[in-house]
Amino acid sequence: MNGFAVFARKETQEIWRTWRRWVLPSILAFFALTGPPLARYTPEIVKAFAGDQLGGIAIPTPTYLDAYAQWSKNLTQIALFALIIIYGGIVSAERRSGTAVLVLTKPVSRSAFVVVKALVNAAFVAVLLVAGTLVTWAMTAAMFGTAPASALWSSALVWLVLAAQFIALMTLFSVMIPSAAGAAGAGLGVYALASIASIWKPLGSYSPAGLPTQATTLAAGAVAHPLWPVVTSIALSVALVALAAALFRRQEL
Repeated sequence: MNGFAVFARKETQEIWRTWRRWVLPSILAFFALTGPPLARYTPEIVKAFAGDQLGGIAIPTPTYLDAYAQWSKNLTQIALFALIIIYGGIVSAERRSGTAVLVLTKPVSRSAFVVVKALVNAAFVAVLLVAGTLVTWAMTAAMFGTAPASALWSSALVWLVLAAQFIALMTLFSVMIPSAAGAAGAGLGVYALASIASIWKPLGSYSPAGLPTQATTLAAGAVAHPLWPVVTSIALSVALVALAAALFRRQEL
């Protein structure tokens, strides 16, 4: 357990000292700060630049739900793409640099090595999500004068489950594929396939493939049923990390 805690601290410090400290936080901060103002003023911008081309079509008055939907859309698309690319080398990078060999000479098992990486980085993303959602919440209240919490935070929690699932997936791919670019490409391929699969209602309603839709539906203030996608996603995440640990135990460093 001591080795587990020491490696968790080492992984946390590595996040703080490397480029990962800046990339995803910067992306989420940008979306959190710009999303609500963009949602608030988009109709006025459209009218100013293309008012004559609207042909009398009325643009709906924006509400706080538009800001929430913008945040959720950015999370499920650009932020998730960035996460997949960032974590393409979560394990393989340390194997190439020789850090993994040094760490595993300490009282840290190979399974713990993989599990700690997945858990610490999932916790890092969770902290970023809470911070970004708080900023979005505050900016929405400033822009619209009201910002009920339920739709925003329930959507954010569903996305966190999705993000943790992809961290688990990228941990597995990084064990299986030596190249960070190759692992990232495989992760993006899975995302694309899951997006297509979610069109089929049973998969969209009961499997992890439905999480992006559930998150955006909740952000829009509509009725959603995220229980089964969340439960199956958590189970899948555990299975992916367990498989990654099992494969890593059998590999030569």
